[in-house]
Amino acid sequence: MRYFLHDTSAFDDEKITELFMKFGYEGIGLFYTALEKIAKQEKPIKTDVLKVQLKVGKRLEKCWNFMEQIGILSSKNGETFNEQLLNFSEKYQIKKQKTRERVAEWREKQQDINNVTCYERVSNACKVKENKVKENKVNNITQDEPVKNDFMNDLLLQFQESYEEVNGEKYDIVNIGKERTAISKLLIVYKNKNPDHDSKQTVEGFRQFFDLCNRVNDDWMQKNMSPTLIMSKLNEIKTTIRNGSKRTNSKGGATDREITELFARKLGIEQ
Repeated sequence: MRYFLHDTSAFDDEKITELFMKFGYEGIGLFYTALEKIAKQEKPIKTDVLKVQLKVGKRLEKCWNFMEQIGILSSKNGETFNEQLLNFSEKYQIKKQKTRERVAEWREKQQDINNVTCYERVSNACKVKENKVKENKVNNITQDEPVKNDFMNDLLLQFQESYEEVNGEKYDIVNIGKERTAISKLLIVYKNKNPDHDSKQTVEGFRQFFDLCNRVNDDWMQKNMSPTLIMSKLNEIKTTIRNGSKRTNSKGGATDREITELFARKLGIEQ
């Protein structure tokens, strides 16, 4: 999982307060770091391995035992887990599978549309010599060769999946032509900053970018977020994220440092 739910009122929980009263911020830090490790694995972790990773010595062993005693960590058959986190992980996997199924269904529908509406264009032979075809130096694609639909769709689907994970609801494409145009313009910006990135790296970079855009702490932008909006207000969105304004609800978010480093690396924001 990229994140797990963390309520802003978590510190008011009775068991968390008990942990703080007995072990202070050291206990709180150990607990949430353990949760991060478990969430990353999406399953219970061997207790001995987890303790080594967290450097749990004699002093922290008392804290560990106390967390198991009050039930915020559990150990069974040599493995450590958190029941609430495992429940969230199961729901996350189910949601992820449903998203995959919707994506597959959407792609199948798009293929059907292409099969119905496609036609074979008949025209005179091109008289322009091959060596005189102008090349677009930004994305290394000739002007006579359109960007492949499949890759644009993959990037658009990254936005859909990010939107659904952050907002908990499906993103409906109203005008696919405008959305794809916005994606292609964003791709030009990205390729200009990252000319050596392959398709996989580009898709991963866009996913991280869209995750941050969907967490911008602006009510109007949250309600209207789309690839078209991102392209039209790119500088404003970059400035908002760079200044550390992001959503802080229970869905989670990135740190200011992560945001700055990502945009400096991906889209060229000066730090």
